[in-house]
Amino acid sequence: MLTPPADLPESVLVAALERSWEMAVAALQYRAVGWGSHHWDAVDTAGSRWFVTADELDGKRLSGTEPLAAGFTRLYASLAAARDLRDCGRTFVVAPVPDRDGEPVTRAGDRFGVAVYPFVDGQSFHWGDSPTPEHLRGVLELLIAVHTAPEAARRRALADDFAVPHRDGLEVALDRSDAGECGPYTRPVARLLSRNAAQIRRLLVRYDDLVAQARSRPGRTVLTHGEPHPGNTMLADDGWLLIDWDTLLVAPPERDLWGLDPGDGSIVDAYAEATGTTPRPGLLDLYRVRWDVTDIAAEVRRFRRPHAGTTDDDTAWELLRSLIAGIAGD
Repeated sequence: MLTPPADLPESVLVAALERSWEMAVAALQYRAVGWGSHHWDAVDTAGSRWFVTADELDGKRLSGTEPLAAGFTRLYASLAAARDLRDCGRTFVVAPVPDRDGEPVTRAGDRFGVAVYPFVDGQSFHWGDSPTPEHLRGVLELLIAVHTAPEAARRRALADDFAVPHRDGLEVALDRSDAGECGPYTRPVARLLSRNAAQIRRLLVRYDDLVAQARSRPGRTVLTHGEPHPGNTMLADDGWLLIDWDTLLVAPPERDLWGLDPGDGSIVDAYAEATGTTPRPGLLDLYRVRWDVTDIAAEVRRFRRPHAGTTDDDTAWELLRSLIAGIAGD
């Protein structure tokens, strides 16, 4: 995220680091990187450097009626499985550092889950980057290693149930445009949804049809990262790394593959040759559609809640407009 969370005071974050990791914080600097989690550089009094993340548990819930504890359970399961994956020999996994009780994440206040990572030197990338063939092949090799990890690596992971977080709120917004005066983007979002309601509903129907097809052919699940785009990769001196494991789930391998292929089938073919598993076009489509539906639901939810028009809000508005323009043009 581009701005620090208003409801997580630095004093609360520092207290969580001291309590759970026994970290004597000497310096803490917010990093406006990524999207979804909040990030800080931390330096302790011994001079060691750490990377700290905080995830809003509200965003990890499937609906507004779920308790925040459900969001923490999902975050915990993903980060615990990332730790297990690294402990099973997948050293390219940048996994959280266990706290004093051996846990991968702790609560900070009521609304946040905090994790600590080793600070990694290397080349970073961004969501919109166009990866080179070498980059794609490197990431594919990492994903194959994740998908073929031993059973012990998935013992604490949750399974993908194909649910779209906050879909219920999106459907309410499509049926009822009045959300009150929540902030500067509430009315523009209502108008955007009104103009494109039919296309969004068709997208939801298409997604449900793809899920029904997937459920008709169960099995064939592996441990998946969930978002292996360029922004979640790094190139270090000893090779490629995968970061940001808060979306890890047991799922069909297509969950990691749909966005990796450059469009010529080369990555899909290489995966099939290496693993003996041929990706299914229907599941590739499912996760392609799921990505758009999930982002639309998340950003609509943002703007039907109190917001102030921050840099994050501006960025989310442009993202939402772009997503809906894309489906309107299909």
